[in-house]
Amino acid sequence: MFQKRTDLALEARELWQESAEKTSRLPGVKAAKQRQEGYPVTRVDILDERGEEALGKPRGSYLTIDLTTFWQRKPDFFERAVRAVGGQLKALVPAEGPVLVVGLGNRAMTPDAVGPLAADSVLVTRHLIAAQPRHFAGFRPVAVQRTGVLGTTGVESAESVRGLVEQVEPALVIAIDALASRRVGRVCATVQLSDTGIIPGSGVGNHRGALNRETLGVPVLAIGVPTVVDSATLAADLLEESGITDYDGEALQKSRQNLMVTPRDIDQQVRDLGKVIGYGINWALQDLEIDEMNALLS
Repeated sequence: MFQKRTDLALEARELWQESAEKTSRLPGVKAAKQRQEGYPVTRVDILDERGEEALGKPRGSYLTIDLTTFWQRKPDFFERAVRAVGGQLKALVPAEGPVLVVGLGNRAMTPDAVGPLAADSVLVTRHLIAAQPRHFAGFRPVAVQRTGVLGTTGVESAESVRGLVEQVEPALVIAIDALASRRVGRVCATVQLSDTGIIPGSGVGNHRGALNRETLGVPVLAIGVPTVVDSATLAADLLEESGITDYDGEALQKSRQNLMVTPRDIDQQVRDLGKVIGYGINWALQDLEIDEMNALLS
């Protein structure tokens, strides 16, 4: 049976609503909307097994920040995006304890490079605090890992992260990775935060071992940016928008296997959003303003 592909809980909820009667109520799921720094934020909470079955995702909280207007480059667009991501993330992180930030993905494959690029903008402090505790007493210990991919390292990301967690003993792991969206308009225009962990490589169709509390033994927050759209999903949506609903979804999927669509300027968009995420993590973990982050990371 053909199913439109998405890694966003917001879109999974939309797909369920499209397939159900208008009067139907989605059981086990709660949704709410708000705005932060001018950017819309949608929160979807999957509460129980009914919600898990309906949306195909583990129970937990999923927050989707709509950064569409980010690309209009209005005054303070970058600073507001950083505060929006950082503010939502800060509400999810524990108040204290060391943090391990993991940049998942392949730097050499542009749509999959958001994790490593975001890690480049994270302020690494664990070694500084260990060396000079008095000078860096006001900072939270943060370590960063860029896992690479199995094809170039010979090591599964989950294995690599699990080994480092045993050594660093963080209170929290923040994992960053690329995702797949159902809508072209959400590609490189949304950021999803969730407290359910992540499956590396899911955005580019290369599912690996999961990173979550069960596999690592510590809480895992996932930050994802949709950078691709599955071609069969895109074709199905375009057909429906044109008024064509009677199509062979399975044939469409078979003829477009392993084909993804991404924007032509994906390299610039991924770099910009990677910096927003990295600075957003700094905003959530450290008591720093954005100009101070610029100085420390320069």
